[in-house]
Amino acid sequence: MPTISPISPVLVTGATGKTGTRVTGGLEARGVTVRAASRSGPVPFDWDDRSTWGPALEGAAGLSIAYAPDVAVPGAAETVEALAAAAVEAGVQRIVLLSGRGEEEAERSERLVQAAAPQATVVRAAFFMQNFSESLFLENILDGELALPVGDVREPFVDAGDVAAAMVAALTEDGHAGRIHEVTGPRLLSFAEAIAEIGAAAGREVEYVTVPAADYRAALDGAGLPDDVAGLLMYLFSEVLDGRNASLTDGVREATGRAPRDFADYAAAVAASGAWDPARV
Repeated sequence: MPTISPISPVLVTGATGKTGTRVTGGLEARGVTVRAASRSGPVPFDWDDRSTWGPALEGAAGLSIAYAPDVAVPGAAETVEALAAAAVEAGVQRIVLLSGRGEEEAERSERLVQAAAPQATVVRAAFFMQNFSESLFLENILDGELALPVGDVREPFVDAGDVAAAMVAALTEDGHAGRIHEVTGPRLLSFAEAIAEIGAAAGREVEYVTVPAADYRAALDGAGLPDDVAGLLMYLFSEVLDGRNASLTDGVREATGRAPRDFADYAAAVAASGAWDPARV
């Protein structure tokens, strides 16, 4: 399939995040020049300083949008809409937005972006497997217990590599313009089941505990999390993870031509890396 010329770069926002690093790697593997955008990097980009947007977009052939902490937070929809409009004005040909599955505000972001840039592709992702190993829950798993205000609801956890692969496909191949790729893993698992698979793969005891939402919010506040991050987590665990996402899609295969990674394969690879071994961290 045709790819963007390496002399026509792709601007990657959130380039140091879970998907951003993988999008960057996937693009570079296809010979595409990447502009890794950040506040302090060689390509200055600040969501809160729109004067940085124009220089970052100038001459770009593609744009990967990953808004932090999530396109569901207040104000995100209008911000990503404005960036998409600026990208169209700058002549950017391909735009992809990372979105969240089952998030009403995220879907509003999708609508605004595709209204501003009809060629934009949306990759709407389920809950990342990598939340158990690269950030959100890693410390809890190392301590041997993950406590969340989520009961028996089952989620089709998706690998961040599959999400990034779908985004790379949208940026480098024909046939994705204006589409929404809703990507999930191949199995539904409750958080308790996911933790059981992690414990089995890591060869150690890890417990999952369901706690009241108020207790979880108090724990977040006690940990000093910013209000927007704490609010997002409460939104995810109290509203989005209510069963609305307890179904599978074929989005990964539709976008990439291959099957999504299974949670067991993810867990085995992470366990082999030693990331869940307290003695090696």
